[in-house]
Amino acid sequence: MSIRSALVTGGSRGIGAEVARRLAEEGYHLTIAARNQDALTDTAARLREQTGAEVYPVVAQMNDLDQVRALVQAHAERFAGLDALVLSAGTGTAGTVADMPSKTYERMLDVNFRAPITLIQAALPLLRKSAAADPRRGAKIVALASITGVIGEAGLAAYGATKAALISLCETVSLEESANGVTATAISPGYVDTDMTAWKRDVLDQSAMLTTGDIAEMVLAITRLSRNAVIPNIVISRAGEQLWRA
Repeated sequence: MSIRSALVTGGSRGIGAEVARRLAEEGYHLTIAARNQDALTDTAARLREQTGAEVYPVVAQMNDLDQVRALVQAHAERFAGLDALVLSAGTGTAGTVADMPSKTYERMLDVNFRAPITLIQAALPLLRKSAAADPRRGAKIVALASITGVIGEAGLAAYGATKAALISLCETVSLEESANGVTATAISPGYVDTDMTAWKRDVLDQSAMLTTGDIAEMVLAITRLSRNAVIPNIVISRAGEQLWRA
């Protein structure tokens, strides 16, 4: 069997970088994408040194849909197929519904929903091709959503709404594409200890947050499933007295 390949957005740091590392250790060739060239180049070099995998860094702004489509094309030219598409790039801004400026929620819509659906559309021919070449496992899409897309949290309405849309998108993609061997899973965690959650550290200790390894472990497990296994959404809550909370 040919070497498997994956495309990971948000791959320069945080959850995306840890997912990329785990996939590289599993033997995948990788395209990793992020908006910052220096961080992306550094992460790619580190992953190559640590794992020996081929890691192809591609700069792409997730709020520029032309760059999003070009990212998939760059992966196709480098690796021909695509066994796993991991949508880890995301953005979030807290604010009440009453006071949030339109430009704030428009950016979240661009990065958290418009970019993922555009990436999936562009990648489906590659995913179908790889699924046909590996009829046991098929090809996987994994999207990093949020527990706030499952149950609302005050101050995170717009962010949660974009993640709810992403969860629904994964469900529909599986309905439409599982016959072709392509399935989609959303992962919906509570707060994960990354730069993106630094704003919560004055009220929530880092030791109480989920780890990037927790999320990467779920992604890796999904890639190992047979094509017959469809998991619409995985909710990962934090330890404590309230189950349904970020």
